[in-house]
Amino acid sequence: MIRGLAAAVGRTGLSMLSSVGAMTLTFWRTQRFLFPPRFDRDEMWRQLYKVGVASLPIVMMTALLVGVIMVIQSVVYVNKTGATSFVGSVAGVAVLSELGPALIGLMFSGRVGANATAELGTMVVSEQVDALRALAIDPVKFIVVPRFIAIVVSLVMLTLVGDLFGLVGGVLTSQLMLHIEWWAFVKAMLETGLLDDLVVGLIKAVCFGTVISTVSTTYGLNVTGGAKGVGKAVNGCVVATALGIFTFDYVITYLWYLWEG
Repeated sequence: MIRGLAAAVGRTGLSMLSSVGAMTLTFWRTQRFLFPPRFDRDEMWRQLYKVGVASLPIVMMTALLVGVIMVIQSVVYVNKTGATSFVGSVAGVAVLSELGPALIGLMFSGRVGANATAELGTMVVSEQVDALRALAIDPVKFIVVPRFIAIVVSLVMLTLVGDLFGLVGGVLTSQLMLHIEWWAFVKAMLETGLLDDLVVGLIKAVCFGTVISTVSTTYGLNVTGGAKGVGKAVNGCVVATALGIFTFDYVITYLWYLWEG
């Protein structure tokens, strides 16, 4: 039993190391075609619409609800203490530096990352990727790089939109439930000095976008075992992306507060 458990742990560890190595290789091969830029620009624009513009409605709704829920949870505390002046500043910091990029990143990974893995995995299974190689077309240049750019750029822009809608949700809920005028809410946010938190949130968005694009394309291009393998790749992509987002979230937050301290 102990030997079996040790063997299973060893296989899991080797599998994780193999996955990390494959992702690192995909990332550096992607950078090779970015500097100088050599990729299919038409495909990039198609991906920008597909992963960016098409994600706007769900991002706006998610962010709006996050702002509403955050203020609702503070109602009891504010009613007990009367600390209405802190609602705007706390909401601003939470949305811009943490809830905005993290929640939008997770939602984006589930919608876009899993889709990219399934799409690329299907191309591998149907031998379309092999056909590209037979025509002397590098799949990374033609498939991966446009998706990398589209995912990173879209996530940064969607984070900005999500921040706006999250704050709007907080403002409306504060006025309706806590009777805090919108101008007092905005004034409290501005007095807190939220530019640093906005910068941190955008840095996180860039890192999260890099994680989502690298993980999803790596799992997609390394599919084996037909349709069943595509399903396993999608599942692995979702898990690995979530772990990557939380890991980078922790590292960036820790380094930022070390810098500020």
